[in-house]
Amino acid sequence: MATHRARRRNLAFAGGLAALALTLGFTASPATAAPPPPVTYVALGDSYTAGTGAGDLSRPPVACWQSPGGYVDLVDASPKVTLVANLACHGSVLSQNSPFYDFVTPTVGEQIFAGQQALAGADLVSITAGAVDAGSGLALQACATPDTQRCTDTVTAIIQNLQSGTLQTALATTYQAIQSSAPDAVIAVLGYPRLFDPSQGDIVINGITIVPVQNQILVNQAIDALNATIAAAVESSGTNAVFIDVTKRFLGHAVNSDNPWIVLDLTQPLLDANFHPNDAGHQAYASALLSSVKLTQLAKK
Repeated sequence: MATHRARRRNLAFAGGLAALALTLGFTASPATAAPPPPVTYVALGDSYTAGTGAGDLSRPPVACWQSPGGYVDLVDASPKVTLVANLACHGSVLSQNSPFYDFVTPTVGEQIFAGQQALAGADLVSITAGAVDAGSGLALQACATPDTQRCTDTVTAIIQNLQSGTLQTALATTYQAIQSSAPDAVIAVLGYPRLFDPSQGDIVINGITIVPVQNQILVNQAIDALNATIAAAVESSGTNAVFIDVTKRFLGHAVNSDNPWIVLDLTQPLLDANFHPNDAGHQAYASALLSSVKLTQLAKK
């Protein structure tokens, strides 16, 4: 009898502890519980994704140039992300049909083809693309000068071409090709920052106006039109693509600001890194990407 009474007291005591634990909100965690696996990540696209501006400033004689320390590497540094492949190349266009294809640099289409195995298991794909196809090189050649008429004519032609819908269709087709190769992935499509802050006035070197305010305004208008085209392509693609606008993040950090996040050395106008994010700019891109996608929901369970 004494043994039975002691056993009942022990059971009652244990039950009381359990009730107290529940009251206080304590619950036991399974010993086998594990964090979700890291998100598998593939990067595609042009120089912004290739890291230009974060590392070496001039392109060596290689077909596909990447610089270390770009936003892709910063995202990969997150313990929640595992980079499987960065296939982006400085100067890439969407396809060989682009009027600005250089017959050397792998296109985004070729990157997708080469990355089939990596893409098949990807949870996340990021891409910057479309600037070269839109004629960014022509705009900067015309507008990073004192010649306002040439800048006006060039930007007007670029915006009219964007409004034709040709680039939007090509971008949407690219996102569809990525989704076909990476059926389970979210495609993070990053836009481009405005390059100039016209409120800072003309860019002047040694008393000579190099980039007048009017040209700065025109370049920013072209970038806004390009971003609008990219966003429309994402919307029309019918894929898991999401557009990530970085313009607000770069406000106050244009090339002519007191704290620029974009490279510009006008003493070396042909520098490959000019008009690309510097280290701080790539950090801004990484932050934009990581804050725009929910990594815990992307990881395969």
